[in-house]
Amino acid sequence: MFCFNSLYQAYQQKLKLALIGQSIFGQEVYNKLRKEGHKIVGVFTVPDKNGQADPLALAAEKDGTPVFKFSKWRAKGKPIQEVVAAYKSVGAELNVLPFCTQFIPMDVIDCPKHGSIIYHPSILPRHRGASAINWTLIQGDKKAGFTIFWADDGLDTGPILLQRECDVGQNDTVDDLYNRFLFPEGIKAMVEAVRLIADGKAPRIPQPEEGATYEGIQKKENAEISWDQPAEALHNWIRGHDKVPGAWTKINGQMVTFYGSSLLDASVPAGQDLAIEGASRPGLVTKNGLVIFGNDGKMVLVRNLQFEDGKMIPASKYFSADETTALELTEEEKNIAEDIRAIWKGILSNVAVIEDSTDFFKSGASSMHVVRMLEEIKQKHSGLQLQNEDVYMATKFGDFIQMVVRKLRGEDREEELVIDYISKTMNNMTVNMPYQCFINGKFIDADDGKTYDTVNPADGSVIASVSSASLADVDKAVAAAKEAFENGEWRKMNARERGRLLYKLADLMEEHQEELATIESIDSGAVYTLALKTHIGMSVQTFRYFAGWCDKIQASECGTTIPINQARPNHNLTFTKKEPIGVCAIIIPWNYPLMMLAWKSAACLAAGNTLVLKPAQVTPLTSLKFAELSAKAGFPKGVINILPGSGGLVGQHLSEHPDVRKVGFTGSTPTGKEIMKSAAANLKKVSLELGGKSPLIIFSDCELDRAVKMGMGAVYFNKGENCIAAGRLFVEESIHDEFVRKVVEEIKKMKIGDPLDRSTDHGPQNHKAHLEKLLHYCETGVKEGATLVHGGRQVHRPGFFMEPTVFTDVEDHMYIAQEESFGPVMVISKFKDGDVDGVLQRANATEYGLASGVFTKDINKALYISEKLEAGTVFINTYNKTDVAAPFGGFKLSGFGKDLGEEALHEYLRTKAVTVEY
Repeated sequence: MFCFNSLYQAYQQKLKLALIGQSIFGQEVYNKLRKEGHKIVGVFTVPDKNGQADPLALAAEKDGTPVFKFSKWRAKGKPIQEVVAAYKSVGAELNVLPFCTQFIPMDVIDCPKHGSIIYHPSILPRHRGASAINWTLIQGDKKAGFTIFWADDGLDTGPILLQRECDVGQNDTVDDLYNRFLFPEGIKAMVEAVRLIADGKAPRIPQPEEGATYEGIQKKENAEISWDQPAEALHNWIRGHDKVPGAWTKINGQMVTFYGSSLLDASVPAGQDLAIEGASRPGLVTKNGLVIFGNDGKMVLVRNLQFEDGKMIPASKYFSADETTALELTEEEKNIAEDIRAIWKGILSNVAVIEDSTDFFKSGASSMHVVRMLEEIKQKHSGLQLQNEDVYMATKFGDFIQMVVRKLRGEDREEELVIDYISKTMNNMTVNMPYQCFINGKFIDADDGKTYDTVNPADGSVIASVSSASLADVDKAVAAAKEAFENGEWRKMNARERGRLLYKLADLMEEHQEELATIESIDSGAVYTLALKTHIGMSVQTFRYFAGWCDKIQASECGTTIPINQARPNHNLTFTKKEPIGVCAIIIPWNYPLMMLAWKSAACLAAGNTLVLKPAQVTPLTSLKFAELSAKAGFPKGVINILPGSGGLVGQHLSEHPDVRKVGFTGSTPTGKEIMKSAAANLKKVSLELGGKSPLIIFSDCELDRAVKMGMGAVYFNKGENCIAAGRLFVEESIHDEFVRKVVEEIKKMKIGDPLDRSTDHGPQNHKAHLEKLLHYCETGVKEGATLVHGGRQVHRPGFFMEPTVFTDVEDHMYIAQEESFGPVMVISKFKDGDVDGVLQRANATEYGLASGVFTKDINKALYISEKLEAGTVFINTYNKTDVAAPFGGFKLSGFGKDLGEEALHEYLRTKAVTVEY
């Protein structure tokens, strides 16, 4: 197979490189440069620490690359000649300094043919100096980034070769910036910089002096918190020092270091006062952490505290930190403890004996060793799931073993799901509504504490203040879903057991159907009877349908053996198998909140994936109730995660998140296009169900009363907030006037009112902004010359009600003929008697292709039209007749991919081919 990269590398000049530096970052740069074909003639790094070689040294030694470990390059300000001579002996053409903490003499910097390039983690000339990432956060910069520059005799002052930048999130820490951007993109940029130099295309752009800053190294002694500052400045100071060196203050005469801060934009929570030296106001120890106050009265939430002895605790446990009683270990637990002791000993080779008091970090371990330790534990005891944070919370061996045993015994788990409800008595029942994010099996507040109000469209009143998920919450939810998919109980579960859970969830949804329908009605404006039958009823059916598929996917979707060309005398067998994709992001609209969740989530889960779902911002409540029911059904933590909040923030981050392997979206076409762009960054799989302008053609030979009834349902079902709604009716000229007259007569019989009233036919539009958009839509129709036969106005009562509307004399060029209203607006155009092909041409003259319909008694005409209509669904003498077993999805700008039916499973599976020689 022809490979452009191979051709590129063949023509690219290869260089002899010296790598000067250290760390995993240096190791990754080293590996990538070797893969590019450059020759690494020498690696110059730091001496072993506590018997442990630096990762860069380990990689180079493994490859046989010469490695030099100098403790220093200069003595008394002058180069050490033996060191310089050793460096010159390798004959490098370019020095690459990916991360270097040593001062390198100019004799070395200027020695190679191409000089030296250095990676610096700031957008130079801002933040010159050794703590650049810290100062980026401390000073509240909105942009972070890195620079690769040509080394000179100044301090980070050399000409710029290239720069990259990224946005800084409100609660980003040093680790966040480093892991999300500075590390992965920095490695790529170092390789790109060497490539540019090799090809003679590397620029040398002088650094401007305007905007230049220099800050010194941040050390523990100058990281004390100054309390007379606004909350945002306190937050920036704390996160700018997280994890090293750690911002600290004095509490009860003891130095306490703060980690994991976020701005808290909410009312002051309940908690216990904690006096802090120097602070004008006591902190509050709350269930979510320690709340501290700026001099502006605003709040910061701190999640973890570390004491002088190195012990770290959740800030919420400050007053109960010493209450835990030591556990007596069983023989099996003692064996596990000894296995872990051996792992610690392998890492801390400088420590003679690992005792209960041995501190992991004070004995020489680093964050790199945390990852190694956890992976080694996982290899020996796969059922024991530990996180990096567990090590930081229990740094001494004895404490660590106690924590491990508690996890093994399940003592760290909640005995039952803890839910803070908003409870309301209505519709002859009490409805209990969760309002927090659902992440990793728990309902929790948003990381930054933000909330927003969700409103009842029937009267404009606030139902609840709902957590508004942040970028940090997205990252947590995706990490939980990834862990559940890769290492959790869900991945090990057999397909039949997975189906059992889906059946149980469907049963619970049916058991709670009245409560779900009530919540759906007050949150979305759906008439209760419709919510009960369709919104909830079809959701239950969908989960039951896909539950039945769980143990049939392999049999139906694959198990295919493929004849291939045999290479005699060998025999080969090739077969295919279907596998789940991984973490899926599901983003749903506000018109059918629970049903859209079910259409996508049921297929996703049946295929064995895990999911992070973002409900529409204006209708989050049934999704959160669904989360509660999924936990009660027994779904393992991390499999289902629900994030209410902003589409522009949460939806965007999910679409571009590298650990999300599939996005399923239902919504507008412009948003679908943006999701495609975001997903393209890491080529994730996408399915889109987007806008529509579905044509409905009514011929004179139809059964007219049925066509009127069905035509009204095609437009006004769910108050027109229906993706497949008939956006334009074409009525044959000879029955046009009678059809319009009958429609208006029926509209006048419709009862508009409280959606919880069982006699109501037509409820409120979903939210105020949508109602205003519909009124503008009608105004546009009138201005362009269409005839407003009925409606077009807001109903004079509280809430967001609109009269069912009818337009006639609509010409093809008009705005209302081309654009979707997504509301109760019937748009009618005539066509000449007998002009089948003419009306077909007009019906297809739209950029959308979601659904369509035709009414006629002539079956031949109906089938001819169904063949010619460019839409994913065609209804004949009916409308809105969807079923869980029938595939649903559109053509053209209405999207691609299918919900429902067997075809929906394809969207959440990938095909693997396996060839065996025997």
